Amino acid sequence: MVTKATLLKKQTGHKVWVRISHWVITLSFFALAFSGFVILMCHPRLYWGEAGNDLTPALFELPVSRNYKHGGWENTTAFFDEKNSPVSASRTYEIFNQNGWGRSLHFLSAWFMVLTGLAYFIAGFITGHFHRNLWPAKKELRPDLVKKDIVSHLKMQIPASTGTPHYGLLQKFTYNAVIFFLLPVTILTGFTMSPAITAAFPFLLKIFFGAQSARTIHFFASVGLVIFLLVHILMIVLSGFRKQMRSMTFGKVYEEQ
Repeated sequence: MVTKATLLKKQTGHKVWVRISHWVITLSFFALAFSGFVILMCHPRLYWGEAGNDLTPALFELPVSRNYKHGGWENTTAFFDEKNSPVSASRTYEIFNQNGWGRSLHFLSAWFMVLTGLAYFIAGFITGHFHRNLWPAKKELRPDLVKKDIVSHLKMQIPASTGTPHYGLLQKFTYNAVIFFLLPVTILTGFTMSPAITAAFPFLLKIFFGAQSARTIHFFASVGLVIFLLVHILMIVLSGFRKQMRSMTFGKVYEEQ
């Protein structure tokens, strides 16, 4: 006979290691997003290729600070007589420059995310967390079920949270995209922007088509993560904020009536 106590015992919440890694990565990401935006304000231009600076053509420029198309330069001087010679010029404009502490905070936060994410990634395979909770089962991939889940989300008909790691189909697809694509791309492009790392692993520059291309890809991957975070928070609110937070923080899912 299945008693109420037995049922409550079986309905377990998130594991301790999942909860700890979730909050460390979350706090690290907030710090990364903030410091990354400060860095972007210092140089709101993105390029494609190996090199780029204020005096070379940009792929595009973002109006996020007073540095946007400031044009405060004296006449440029070429280093060599060649047609495509690098140029130099003195700046006549007082730019926004908080690059020092912004980069320091960004790098520090990144290592918290990388190390915690690596531990989560390894534990996810060893414990079967990915296979058990995140990878869609074959029966879930039926076209009618996929359509039903998409329509429900478009209509904002979000089912109430159970507080357990039992996710819907779109949730699983999204979490897999973040864990196995967006986060790795963000981390690897971040590594590619480090001369010390690319000196030891030069293949990174080839994979991402140069340091400046890596910075541009890093930007778009980061925007994808920010969009995921905003949608994730919205889903938490719609499905039961208190229960979700209690489950992910303390692991308590059900209380005896």
